[in-house]
Amino acid sequence: MNKNLKTSKNIGLVLSGGGVRGMAHIGLLQAMKEFNIEAKTVSGSSVGALIGALYANGNSMEDMMRFFKETPLFKYNFLTILKSGFIDTDRYIDIFKQYFPEDSFEALEKKLFVVATNLQKGEEEFFSSGELIRPLLASAALPPVFSPVELHGNLFADGGVMNNFPSEPLANVSDYIIGCNVSITKDLEQKDLKNSFQLTGRVTGLMIYASAKNKLRDCDILVSPVELENIGILDRKGMLKAYNIGYEHACRAFEKALMR
Repeated sequence: MNKNLKTSKNIGLVLSGGGVRGMAHIGLLQAMKEFNIEAKTVSGSSVGALIGALYANGNSMEDMMRFFKETPLFKYNFLTILKSGFIDTDRYIDIFKQYFPEDSFEALEKKLFVVATNLQKGEEEFFSSGELIRPLLASAALPPVFSPVELHGNLFADGGVMNNFPSEPLANVSDYIIGCNVSITKDLEQKDLKNSFQLTGRVTGLMIYASAKNKLRDCDILVSPVELENIGILDRKGMLKAYNIGYEHACRAFEKALMR
């Protein structure tokens, strides 16, 4: 059966992890707004969970960009020696409360699913009800930079460790799925793998991509720009560039889909 974007009643949106490259998600959301496309259900991992929550909360794209520009990634008084991780993730709770004052999934305008990694059980876990901020922080707590977040007696970290493209919750509730994947892998030359850091980054990227590969194919529209590979996941100077790349690719994808 051919799915049609124009006639879909329940659009689902999947937003991957990928650090600063996730600003491409905001570009996609801007394109959705301009094409009058609205998702009813959102599922996100890591930075995708944060942007998905802001979207589900009704925040504007300007609010979203401001959130990431003004929220410090590394702040001296957030450093910790008491937890596993350089930055104490719990210190961000007050910042998040400015955007999510009710701290509740139920207070959102759209249904949201957030995935995080249970470090003790070695498995992924989805959150979609109750307390909102701590699951969001857990989903984006990239080890070893950020400390794990305790939830229900267990320590949780970045959702991308186990599930970087969490499309599963949308399978039975959405009749059309739009995906935005910002964890990109492209062909490299030998000179790009000349030290341990480059090798580790490549292997990690390939592992994340392999776990999502089949799910990416299941999207009715997939925005996955290879140009994002040139932006570092913690390179805050690349935020606007990532946004523009996501916006341009999404516009082309929606134009093509709406012509059918």
